[in-house]
Amino acid sequence: MEIGEELDSLRQREQQLAEKREFYEFQIAEIDAVAPRAGEEEELERELKILENAEKLFAITGSMYGMLYDGEQSVHDLLVIVRNQLQDLAVIDNQFTDAAKECASAGAVVSELAKFIQGYNARVEFNPERLDTLRDRLGRLALLKRKYGGSVESTLAHREKIGQEVLLAENFDEVMDRLTRELGDARALCGAIAGRLSAKRHDIAKKVDRAVVEELEKLGVRHARFTTRILQTELPPGGEGPDFVSAGRKNVRLNQRGYDDVEFFISTNLGEEDMPLVRVASGGEVSRIMLALKSILARSDRLPVLIFDEIDVGVSGRVAQAVGRSLKNLSNFHQVIAITHLPQIAGLADTHFAVEKEEQGTRTTTGMRRLSLEEQVHEVARLLSGAEVTDAGLLGARELMGLTRPS
Repeated sequence: MEIGEELDSLRQREQQLAEKREFYEFQIAEIDAVAPRAGEEEELERELKILENAEKLFAITGSMYGMLYDGEQSVHDLLVIVRNQLQDLAVIDNQFTDAAKECASAGAVVSELAKFIQGYNARVEFNPERLDTLRDRLGRLALLKRKYGGSVESTLAHREKIGQEVLLAENFDEVMDRLTRELGDARALCGAIAGRLSAKRHDIAKKVDRAVVEELEKLGVRHARFTTRILQTELPPGGEGPDFVSAGRKNVRLNQRGYDDVEFFISTNLGEEDMPLVRVASGGEVSRIMLALKSILARSDRLPVLIFDEIDVGVSGRVAQAVGRSLKNLSNFHQVIAITHLPQIAGLADTHFAVEKEEQGTRTTTGMRRLSLEEQVHEVARLLSGAEVTDAGLLGARELMGLTRPS
């Protein structure tokens, strides 16, 4: 539970918070005394640059204004003369009309430019006191930057972080009480959900147990007993940890699927005690048990591909036919791959692959080849007839594969 982990983390940090609180408060006071703002440094540096160059700005803008508008032979006056002459020429030849208009437009542009420069020149400020204030402010910001990460932004981020730590230290008991209540509410909710899930598991488990035994009987595993054991991991007092809920009068470990630990037990021979399914030794029996389980749970199982090996060990005749039909039914919900030597099973497959060994020089290699329909019939017939494939074997193979029509 995230809330439980947060509580444990806070308990571990309690002493650390108490020890660092005074140091954090000192840093907060130091930063707040300067009160830096995001983006402030760029604004100050721009203003400082302008004030440091006030004399240059004043002199150059004054000179430019004289050249453009206020001095002898200014650009504005010359453009007025040229415009008047162009207008006189346009009376004689209208080819000068557009030129006169362009000259008038140029004069207007020069007038606006001169007006801007005059206004700027009038606003140039010579303020030694403001200059000292800016330099002092930038110096104080530089000191904070050196101590807290190299920038105003990192200083503000540090202030936010330690501010949260101090706030937590000041309200530690209140925060712990709130999280404890939240954890209790979450644990009660999880316990209720897990309890309903456990009740459903117990109900379904009885049905699965009976169905597996019936399916195993069809698959040639007689006298089988199958039991689904649903238990909980009880925790000792004081050793609960964050991931536990109450189940009745005991505390049990919670997992991603509730609070149950589910294990299948089976006995496949009369007189033998039930053993965990994972300890069943026979490969053939394991395959048939898995086939029985998958057949029962086919619609809800999300595995896309199922592989069965040695499923035909110790079976033949009617049981082999039952195994084949069960695999065929299972293929309606999953991709089923079965390795078999029984014609009753192989004959029901949609696609066949032959595994073959081949000698190449001094080495033996193994390959797999997809069979054509005629090759499939031949291989199933070989399983029926032995080394020599007979016409009767081919006919039987076609019947097994559903390729012949009833006479």
